[in-house]
Amino acid sequence: MYLYDTLLEECRNKDIEVYEKEMKSAGLYSDSVIWLNKYLPTYTDKYCVLAEEIGHHYKTVGNILDQTKPKNRKQEKLARSWAYERIVPLHRIVEAHKEYIRNKYELADFLGVTESFLDEALIRYKEKYGDFVHYERYAISLDPLGVIEWFEGSV
Repeated sequence: MYLYDTLLEECRNKDIEVYEKEMKSAGLYSDSVIWLNKYLPTYTDKYCVLAEEIGHHYKTVGNILDQTKPKNRKQEKLARSWAYERIVPLHRIVEAHKEYIRNKYELADFLGVTESFLDEALIRYKEKYGDFVHYERYAISLDPLGVIEWFEGSV
């Protein structure tokens, strides 16, 4: 089962309809309905776009298509942030470290996301946390990307 399919199942359980159709944009959300461009090239692309559109379901209201308005850009950022935290959570970055994942290409593959989605998620995390974020017994460096495990009792 693809990760995309797990998100589709989540949508079914939350009464969010998802349709794939030919469209100019990658995805669109309105009133518990998500439309995805049926020509997205891979399930990985669909997974990333669907996650963001689900973020719109949970985090945005109204028509935010006009991204020249600051309030609409803020809502777009909220939806994207939800998607980043949902499919690129900090604990998975730590898990990747434990699996000896050594570069962004391998990390994107491990997480099942596109490299561009991973890059955007890391940029957002850096905006939110700065260069480092502490997660349990780990420090995650966001630039350069890396994970440091602390000895017990040292944090």
